[in-house]
Amino acid sequence: MAFVFDETWINNGQLIVAEAGVNPTALGEGENKERHTAYIEGPLQVGNAGDFSSAEGTVMIGADGNMSAAEALKVKGGVVVDPARGDIHDSNLKNVTGQSCSFTSSKINVQSWKGFDIKHPNKEGHRLRHICLEGPEAGVYYRGRLKNEKMIRLPSYWKGLVNVDTITVQLQPVGAHQNIIVKRWDDEFIYLQGQGGMPINCFYHVFGERIDGEKLIIEYEGDTPDKYPGDQSQYSISGYHYDRRTL
Repeated sequence: MAFVFDETWINNGQLIVAEAGVNPTALGEGENKERHTAYIEGPLQVGNAGDFSSAEGTVMIGADGNMSAAEALKVKGGVVVDPARGDIHDSNLKNVTGQSCSFTSSKINVQSWKGFDIKHPNKEGHRLRHICLEGPEAGVYYRGRLKNEKMIRLPSYWKGLVNVDTITVQLQPVGAHQNIIVKRWDDEFIYLQGQGGMPINCFYHVFGERIDGEKLIIEYEGDTPDKYPGDQSQYSISGYHYDRRTL
């Protein structure tokens, strides 16, 4: 192996660690050469000499005894993993923009909860945090059990958050058939009626669609998320470059 320096290395050169004559075309040629770049043929180790006992990757970054900083790698700018060539494994990701992540021992393909945290729709000085289900709408749900009552009280924060006209209700009687029906509903209550005025005992699921944004476009033409035809500012897409933060 030999160090090969371009003759104009100081002003517009490249550092090449390879056999003589190797020309890394990805770094450009002639007038199109990328300034002050480097090319290394084979694995690169950064850190202390004893951090690795064998060649374990193209780039191996270990602890550095010359520094007190805990970070082994700090990048100013984006980090891209080409999905056609490789994945991130055994990662301890934290503070991932676009998705709430706080992994202690995990792999990137094991998804964390997808959450959102917004200003409370009707309580001054409060915030609201929910965990998202995956589905073809910006859906919200509320579930529980009703016993010896005839009304399901909806959460107060549904006012201003959920479109009342999209509400649906599923009921499961407990103990015996009760012929329970939904008589009517509004943004506060689901009003039920049982057989012959019998006490109601049931589980319930109430679903609704959020009203504070545009309707989700479920399918669209394109190869990447930037082809989405709707309002991109409403979404934070895991694994892509969109970032929407609500203060």
